[in-house]
Amino acid sequence: MDKRIPSADAAIENLRDGATILMGGFGLCGIPENLIAAVRRQGTKDLTIVSNNAGVDQFGIGLLLQQRQVKKMVSTYVGENKLFEQLVACGELQLELNPQGTFAERIRAGGAGIPAFYTPTGYGTMVAEGKETREFDGRQCVLERGIRGDFAFVKAWKGDRWGNLIYRKTARNFNPVMATAADYVIAEVEELVELGELDPDNVHTPGIYVNAIFQGQGYEKRIERRTTRT
Repeated sequence: MDKRIPSADAAIENLRDGATILMGGFGLCGIPENLIAAVRRQGTKDLTIVSNNAGVDQFGIGLLLQQRQVKKMVSTYVGENKLFEQLVACGELQLELNPQGTFAERIRAGGAGIPAFYTPTGYGTMVAEGKETREFDGRQCVLERGIRGDFAFVKAWKGDRWGNLIYRKTARNFNPVMATAADYVIAEVEELVELGELDPDNVHTPGIYVNAIFQGQGYEKRIERRTTRT
């Protein structure tokens, strides 16, 4: 069972216009840089992207926004991308904002086969508009749907040919849960190791969730806002 593929471009050969992609990352930390670049080269359009944020103007998902390849974003925080703001304001880009905890739970539910769940988060706000509400133990809750994608693009630190993955520190973020909630999961890793090199007790995403894996290259690992002490 060898899930290795030669490159990001080979990984997305079956990606078609109109697909829904779950993309790991928090800010620019732990994002699938190689896969994003491959999608830009391929020119796939009308994409729905489920991601915590929309990258920045010149990097991450921002590169796909520049090419007008994204139809809709399902996100929690989008404040670092001016182009994103402009596209939403002029109606060129659809936006579905979620409280961050709800966002994570919607993806987890999708991966667990749970179609919907109730949460008190967002009740009485714009988040709840048009959604079913119900009272539990005196507390009003909002019904939220689980999220699944056609594809999930995840970025890991290390992986083997079976698709077992280990993430590094905060670069783990949404990657593990997204790997459970898509029909086809592609992992790009910084280091592709031999079988047996990964400690089974430290594997964050078992290979059963991963369909394809490749070793990425040329990672920039940009920082959204660099803050240093004088």
